[in-house]
This record gives sequence, structure tokens and C-alpha cells, in this order.
Amino acid sequence: MSQAEPRDSKRQLTLLAACLGFVVVILDVSVVNVATDALSQDFGASLSGLEWVINGYTLTFAACLLTSGALGDRFGPKRIFQGGFALFAVTSFACGASNTLMLLIVFRIAQGVGAALIVPSSLSIVNKTFPDQAERTKAVSLWAAAGGLALALGPVVGGVLISQFGWRSIFFVNVLVAAVGIWLTQTSAARTPVRAPGQGRRSFDVPGQLLAIVGLGALTAAVIEANGIGWSSSLVEICVAVFVTALVGFVFVEKRSADPMLPLRLFSRKVFTSASLIGVLVNFSFYGLIFIFSLFFQKGWNYSPLATGLAFLPMTATIMIANLACGPLTKRYGARAVLISGSILAASGYLAMLPAVRSGSYLAIVVQFLVAGGGIGLVVPAITNAMLSAVDPGNAGIGSGVLNASRQMGGLIGVAVMGLLVGGVASGGFLSGLQYALIVAVMALIVSALLSAFGIRYVAASTTVATPKPAPAKADASESVQRAPQIPVVTAGG
Repeated sequence: MSQAEPRDSKRQLTLLAACLGFVVVILDVSVVNVATDALSQDFGASLSGLEWVINGYTLTFAACLLTSGALGDRFGPKRIFQGGFALFAVTSFACGASNTLMLLIVFRIAQGVGAALIVPSSLSIVNKTFPDQAERTKAVSLWAAAGGLALALGPVVGGVLISQFGWRSIFFVNVLVAAVGIWLTQTSAARTPVRAPGQGRRSFDVPGQLLAIVGLGALTAAVIEANGIGWSSSLVEICVAVFVTALVGFVFVEKRSADPMLPLRLFSRKVFTSASLIGVLVNFSFYGLIFIFSLFFQKGWNYSPLATGLAFLPMTATIMIANLACGPLTKRYGARAVLISGSILAASGYLAMLPAVRSGSYLAIVVQFLVAGGGIGLVVPAITNAMLSAVDPGNAGIGSGVLNASRQMGGLIGVAVMGLLVGGVASGGFLSGLQYALIVAVMALIVSALLSAFGIRYVAASTTVATPKPAPAKADASESVQRAPQIPVVTAGG
């Protein structure tokens, strides 16, 4: 056996470890939605409590994504990946063992920190493991495909586990996956060198990071709690005031920081700003409606967790297919045309659901799910292309990170706002609230189409690339990963 064969075997096992990390992160974005009814029954959870279970994870995941790159730069991506996986495993076990809703929410928040450490470091490891560009392109595509598969199958996997073993199993299974991932990384992944002092090592933007967490947390709390106690309550008003103060403080700190977590100068570019806003709007619609439909299927139509997961499968599968189709379409027609078409297609699917949800028949809405999923699947890779065209190669990782974080923020706000619209899981007006939520999603996607038409106009077909996830593969593995780790946007909704 040649020396190349063991080396290739180790590289493939390293890729498998990176994919496992990405898979568990994406699974925990989607799988918990199927557990809402079980959590409501076990804990007597209110709608706001269920929103906190979903958003607690998304909150810290979104807020910590950009800073996690500095940790990889300081300590090496392999260490951060293993540390993030270990934190994810411990907090997953704690989530499964929680005996109160408050404990579950606290551990979900901590779990999001582990997720934020895993995603950029897993891709950094892939970039380091496959220095050849052609091999790296294939490896990154497989890494991205693993995330897309996790998104598509997440509700189904969750439904099977919950039906057979209860809701706690969706967290306990993470421990086994994490153990395998850590072991594979330790035995197969090469140790990546940490950059020496004087080589441009990134510093920690601690004030910016803290202000981001405080601001996002206050905004989330304001929107979620307004559902139960009203916008005029003292708690909600305080949360709004904290959010505004933190936002102003964040802008002040980032403008004056020598090495900011988020370089605000990038937002002076129209394409960059438009792509970020489109990311917010698309995830706002997608994840907000996923949350509401999970409740609707289980509370309104009395679906089991497994049936609920299967109900989402046509849409999530269509998203994967559209992800694959987006590359050739973007290469031929440009990101702008694909973004406009995808936004309009998704808006049309959700608009057509308005009369159908009152029919009581899944067959009446399945075609609309397919249309909406196709539109969402076209938009996400196209905004990745648009975003990366708006920044120089040295800022590609930061651009990808900003887009990823903005999309997570959109999902976080979407769950909170859509929950506010439906009013409560036991509300007699839930169906009307669902229709209002669909209208809001349609309006958000129309705005997305307008931003695509007027904000992405400078992105020509020739500047885009042929596959949904190519940009990280093009970046230099030794420099851009360390200065600004490549964080491509999760296909569909990660």
C-alpha cells in the first residue's frame, strides 16, 4: 500500500468529521420545530416559551459566528472545532436532561455558542486538509451538501426520534455524533499551525461581541414577550430601550475599533447591504413559517411529530434541488435575475396558501410548499454569489460571515414575529393568525425582490460562479481562512 493511501484515508475521515459537525448544527436548527407539541405537553409551555426554545439557540449562534473566527486564528481551527463539538455535546445532554422549560432554554442558549464555534472551524479544517483547489472545491461541495441534507431530513429524523423515544432523544443523539466527530478529528485531522505574533493575527472585539449579544437578546425578548404581556408593558419597553442603546453602542465601538468584529465600511457598498437585507428577509419568512406550520400541523390538524416531519419533506427536498439548479442558472443569467425570480416564486407559493390552509387538506397546500421551497432554494446560493462579488478576496470570509449571521437574525426575528401574529397555540384565532403570517412573509419576499432588482444590479453573470458554494474553495487556504474564516451560507435555511 502506498503512502498516499493512508494520507487520503485520513483526509476523507477529516472531511467526514467536518460534515458531522455541520450536520448536527443544522439538524438542531430544524429538528426542534417538530418537538413543539411534545414540549408544550410536557412543560405546559406557552407560545413565548416555545419561541425561546427555538430562538435561544439561534440567538447565540448568530451573535457569535463572527468572533469564532478570531478564536480559530488564536488557537487553531482544530482545537476550536473539537472544543465547540465538546460544548455542543455537553449542552445537548443537558437539554435532554432538563426537567424545566427554563433550564432547557438556558442550555439551548449555551448550545448555540457551541454551534457558532463548529461551523467556521469545520470549514477551515476542510480548507487546510485539501490544499489542491480542485479537491478543495469537491470537499467544500460535499460539506455544503451535508448541511443541505440535514436541513431536508431534519424534520423527518426529529419526527421518528420523538415518536419512538420522546423529545429528549433529539438532544441525546447529538452526544454520540459529537463523540464520533471529536475522535475522527483527533485521529485524522492534521494540527493546523497557529499564526505567530506579527503575522496579522486577529484580535478579540470583546465590547462589540458583548453589545451584539445584549442587543440581539433584548430585541428577541421584546418581540417574544410582547405576545403575552403587550408592547406597553414595562418589561418590553425596557427591552426595546436596551436594544436601541446596545445598537448605538455597537455602531460606536465598531467604528472606532482597529480590528472590528463587523467592519461597518462594507455596508457603504450597495450590493453588500442589499444581500445582507435579503438574507434577513428570506430567513424571516422561511423559519417564521416553519415554526408556525409546525404548530399548525400538530395543534390544528392533530399530526404526529413524524407526520409533521414528513409534511415538510416535499418543501425541504425541493430546496435542495433548487440549490443545485441555482449554480448553472446564476452562471447563465446572473445573480440579480435568479434572486428576483426566486423571491417572486417563494412569495407566490406562500400567497397561494392563503385560501388553502382553511381546507383542512394537506393535498391542498403541498404544491404551494413545492413552489415556495423552489424559490427559497434559488435565493440563498444567489445571494452568496452577490455578497462575495461585493467584497475583495481578503474580506470574503467576513462577507460570508455577515450574510450567515444576518440570515440567522432573520430567522430569529421571524419566529418571534410570526408567533406574535398567531397569538397563542390555544388561541381560537390561530388560523387567522397563520394567514396574517403568510401575508407578512409574502410582503417580506416582495421587498426581497425589489432589493434584488435595485440593489444587486451591478452583479453580472460573468462575475458569479457555477456552484452554490464555490467561494470558500477559491480562497487561499493559508491566508483567508485564518484572517477571516470562510463561512458559506447554509443552503436553504441554516
